[in-house]
Amino acid sequence: MIEGSKKKILDLEEVSRFDNMLVFAKSVVDGYFSGRHKAINYGCSAQFKDYKAYQSGDEISKIDWQLYGRTKKLFTKHFDNETDMVIYLVVDMSASMGYGEDVSKNLLAARIAAALSYLMINQGDKVSLILFDTKVKSYTPPGGTRKHLYNIVQDLEKAQPSLQTDLCGALEECQGLLKKRGRLIVISDFWGEDSRLFDTLSLFLHRKFEILLMQIMDDDELHLPQYDNACFIDMETGEEIQLEPDEIRSQYRKNMQSFLDQLAQHSETRRIRYNIINTKGPYLEAIESYLGFRKGN
Repeated sequence: MIEGSKKKILDLEEVSRFDNMLVFAKSVVDGYFSGRHKAINYGCSAQFKDYKAYQSGDEISKIDWQLYGRTKKLFTKHFDNETDMVIYLVVDMSASMGYGEDVSKNLLAARIAAALSYLMINQGDKVSLILFDTKVKSYTPPGGTRKHLYNIVQDLEKAQPSLQTDLCGALEECQGLLKKRGRLIVISDFWGEDSRLFDTLSLFLHRKFEILLMQIMDDDELHLPQYDNACFIDMETGEEIQLEPDEIRSQYRKNMQSFLDQLAQHSETRRIRYNIINTKGPYLEAIESYLGFRKGN
């Protein structure tokens, strides 16, 4: 168990139950979430490169049974036409992510990022972490060791939401940082984002990145809290407005639904995966959603 000074980010024993789900995901989603992926250059002949210890989820066909007969240990063969998948986790640490009572949005985002990092590193992939607000605050290059996992979790535990947000600006910075094609996972509330976001994401799509957007939302943001009178304060600008939530609830929900629908439609048009994650639900549901197990995915 990895512990922070105040709150636990990741319980390794709890998350390890997803190991078998990764094996199932590989067969159900055509290897979309598998631990190893073929390189684009299919024309090259396969040259033996190295042995690696077998891990749950590796292809059984790659096990060297002759080596097993000599060592009684499972090893898989790896070739030059195979490569590790790189997962880039881009996590929003702007002020609006600090909202939430029982679980703040930034804490949920950190838990999801930590759990995904554990799962992917355990599968032999490499993970990179990018924290941003108005710009990239920190960048951890891809790595796949246990020490690398601990470093990522420590960065997530230390990160505190601050300032306003500029996801498009941060993603433009990432263009120069993300050298190797892989999976781009953006974890954010996406407040203030419009179609310009998808113009920016198209730069990564052009480079053949696979993209998943995880929108972290609180119930209050989705429906408005049940108060007779309330003073709403913009967490990023400090702007205040006093009103009665019941007077605007109906129109607010229509506007909110329109905002969510646009994100979903733009994502579908560009073949980007998109999910809404509610802070009221357990964060492991987000991992199940990522693996493609939730109904409708």
